[in-house]
Order: sequence, then C-alpha cells, then structure tokens
Amino acid sequence: MSSTRISSRGGRLRLLAAAALLAALTGCSTPQPGTSGTTASGAAAQTTAQAAAPAAPLAPSAPARLEVPSIGVASGPLLKLGLTADGALEVPGDAPTVGWFGLGPTPGATGPAVLAAHVDYAGVPGTFHRLSAVAVGDEIRVARADGSTALFTAYRVAQYPKSGFPTEEVYGDTPGAELRLITCGGAFDGTTRSYADNVVVYARLTGTA
Repeated sequence: MSSTRISSRGGRLRLLAAAALLAALTGCSTPQPGTSGTTASGAAAQTTAQAAAPAAPLAPSAPARLEVPSIGVASGPLLKLGLTADGALEVPGDAPTVGWFGLGPTPGATGPAVLAAHVDYAGVPGTFHRLSAVAVGDEIRVARADGSTALFTAYRVAQYPKSGFPTEEVYGDTPGAELRLITCGGAFDGTTRSYADNVVVYARLTGTA
C-alpha cells in the first residue's frame, strides 16, 4: 500500500489525513467482476436536484456499523483509523473491514464523515466491491455508539482519476452533516497492482432511527 505523511498544522490535519486514506486505498489487489468502468470518470455519474431534505446535525458519537441495503452491505464493527508511529495513515488490513477516519467528524455530526473500504484485497472481494452501484436516493445507515442510527441519503455518485482527485470537493467542510463512502474503481493496472480511479458516494443526513 502507498502512504502519505500527515501535516499536524491546525485545521488542515483532517483534510490531509483524509487524502492519505485515499492514497492508501490504492493497495487493492486484483480486479473483481463488476468493479471497474462502471461510473463516468472525473464526473458525477448520478445527481439529483430533488434530494431529501437535510436533517439537523447530531452530537458527535463514534460509528459502530454501516449498512447500505441497496448493495447488500452490512458491515461488522467499524475500525477507527488513525496515524502510525511514522506519520502514515492506518488502513483496513483485510477485505471485509470498513474503516472510519477518526480525525474527522463522526457520522451525523457537522461536516463530511469519511468511511472507506477496499474494493478487493488479496484476491477477495471487499465490502465496497459494489459501491459504484449505489444510486441517488439510496439510504445509508450508520449505527452509532450512543444507540442512535444516523440515516443518510445518497445524492451523488462519482468516479475520479486518482491523478485528478478533487480533494477540497470531497473532503472540504460542509454546513450540515454529510457522509463520504470511498473505494477504488476504474481500470486495474496489473503492473502497479492498483486501480486508476476512486469511487465516491456523497450522502447527507436526512433522519435518525
């Protein structure tokens, strides 16, 4: 896996560390059926002008589990991702695990919370191997440590080349509570053993359960 050093300067820490998470996810190993070429590169594949009304942000609470019913995702416990001793970002070490970027907002709190998982790892399909099939309007559920479940609605699904990833657009501050689900996508390069693109699902908080 590749890694990126993290700056500790003020408000840039969250943004830079999230970018490091993106770089680390290039470690996906082998392409699986249906994981490449499914979304228009460099642009939103889907968007809508009639998105569900946003809900008021929740108090911070760590995420526990993720469900994306439309693509059959029901994760195990989420792994909080931090920094290693040498300043690189930790990443999920297997195909099933979904990681939560712990230096950013918690899902449901103000700002863009980031959850990431591999599209595949060591020849095994990852939890996010069908992430590009999420559709605008799909519900995403994040169970939280305080007993609540934050309900998000997808409003955009995009695929970007890693060489031109819009860091500020994906990770920049938002006025409400939002969620980003991120994995690899696009063509698989057998020489570098990584995918050319990243798939990003944008969602906003629209309720609680």
